[in-house]
Parts: sequence; C-alpha cells; structure tokens
Amino acid sequence: MSDSDNEKNDLEFTRQTYYDLIQKGQESLDEMMNIASALEHPRAFEVVAGLIKNVSEVNDKLIDLHKKKNELSRNTQALEGGTTNNLFVGSTVELQRMLQDIKEPEAINIKDNENVIEFNPKSEDD
Repeated sequence: MSDSDNEKNDLEFTRQTYYDLIQKGQESLDEMMNIASALEHPRAFEVVAGLIKNVSEVNDKLIDLHKKKNELSRNTQALEGGTTNNLFVGSTVELQRMLQDIKEPEAINIKDNENVIEFNPKSEDD
C-alpha cells in the first residue's frame, strides 16, 4: 500500500471510530439522564455534564479531522501542481530580449550602451 492509501484508510478508520464514540456517548448520555432524574443526586448531574462535554469534544475532533483531511489534500495538490510562481532575475534589457524572442508582433529596439528601449509598433503596411 502506498502512503496515500494508508492515509485514506487511517482517516476513514478514525472517522468511523469517532462516529461510534459519538453514538455510544449519546446513548450513555440518554441513560445517565434518566438515572440522574430518578436519583436527583447532584453527583449524577455532574456525571451527565461530563458526558455532554465528552460527546461535544468528540464532535469537535471529528470536525478537526475533516479540516486536517482537507489540508492534506490541498498540500498534495500543491505538490502535484509544480511551480506556481516564476521569478525572473535579470536586467530589463534581458527581459525585453526574452519577451522579444517569445513573441515578435512589434519591433523592439534595445540599445545596450544607452540602456534605452525603443518600442515601435508595426504598422499594417509592414
């Protein structure tokens, strides 16, 4: 298995575990609320409050898992995308020469000794 497959399997397993924990926590919470109501003891209500907190924390962890999954997929896409930013290091004269070599719709005259660039659009007669 590749690292990508392992990641997907781990994420799915963790997600399913969180679902199971949430479901069991909710069932336990329902039962504990019935017990706390019957006993009317402060400690029983304290346990109910703890269960509510635990279930909500697992819900938060499930949301965090989705955020991490999205972050991992974005990082993977960025790595597969290649170069996203190109940087030209050189003088303006070199840049103009490079652009002139790429596309020649107009005449661009570059005078090295004066650092002057003349731009002469081609007329329709040319």
